[in-house]
Amino acid sequence: MLLVMRPDATQAEIDHVLETISTNGLHADISVGKYRTIIGAVGNEEILVDVAFEAMPGVERLIPVMRPYKFVAKEVQPEGSTIKVGSALVGPGQLTLIAGPCSVETEEQALVSAHAVRDAGATILRGGAFKPRTSPYAFQGLGERGLDLLVECKRQTGLPVVTEVLDARDLERISEVADCLQIGARNMQNFLLLREVGMQQLPVLLKRGFCNTIEELLMSAEYIAKGGNDQIILCERGIRTFEPETRATLDFAALTVVKQLSHLPIVVDPSHAAGRADLVLRLSLGAVAAGADGLMIEVHPNPSQALSDGAQAMPLAEFEGFARHVALVRKAVQDIDR
Repeated sequence: MLLVMRPDATQAEIDHVLETISTNGLHADISVGKYRTIIGAVGNEEILVDVAFEAMPGVERLIPVMRPYKFVAKEVQPEGSTIKVGSALVGPGQLTLIAGPCSVETEEQALVSAHAVRDAGATILRGGAFKPRTSPYAFQGLGERGLDLLVECKRQTGLPVVTEVLDARDLERISEVADCLQIGARNMQNFLLLREVGMQQLPVLLKRGFCNTIEELLMSAEYIAKGGNDQIILCERGIRTFEPETRATLDFAALTVVKQLSHLPIVVDPSHAAGRADLVLRLSLGAVAAGADGLMIEVHPNPSQALSDGAQAMPLAEFEGFARHVALVRKAVQDIDR
């Protein structure tokens, strides 16, 4: 990091900063200019995270030179990471389709959905057994019964399963069923939960919070990776803006920026971004063109009867055509890349 001293900083104030850097085991480089003195702290910057340099007399500002996230930074694996979820792969060169109902509701609904999305080309089944809802009176998922139904879906179709974890107390049971643990947007900065999934051996799908920056998303991923689990898939699901016509605003720029900053794959959830089923196809095509490594789509045999998020659920009968359309755009993007 760089410490820019005030023009009127005294030698004693400069010496105090130099001593602090040295005491913490880092090397200090000093550059004395006509108007400013700049001090560089060379070494492991994490050691200095809790040092209040900016509160020290004579210090004007601090400029971090390294990114605050280490394990998920692009420099760790410049070619990008590929994450294995059961038999499916998510990463560079792939367009992974993750599809299924928002909530597992009944055995028939779950099995019909699982078979249909597999036959149309999806390689990972999504389905919620535990659901975070804005209203405490809304359907909260089937819980344990929902997990049992996901086990049966996996047995019949062979599809690996991603399902959401809301509470660290449920981790052991969910890990018996899931091939990938989902951390939803509301829990993106639930740091205790992030630490817990960081100690698991299963891949984690981490959704961006609807009021969070890209750096905050990557810092949340860093919590997981720091615990020893670097099998992380990021998910862009739209952010909250002033625009009320959609549930959220899908941030296409985030796809490119994340790929510049991190080696982790990133998928897009256009269903949650749109909040409307009629927009999901177009948003998906845009996401594929922007470089998404996968799409996470909510489907339902009868959206009007869905117990959660019916308005954004794609009718199951339309998913096969959807898969064909996104495959065409994927091929076009690959041709451009070549």
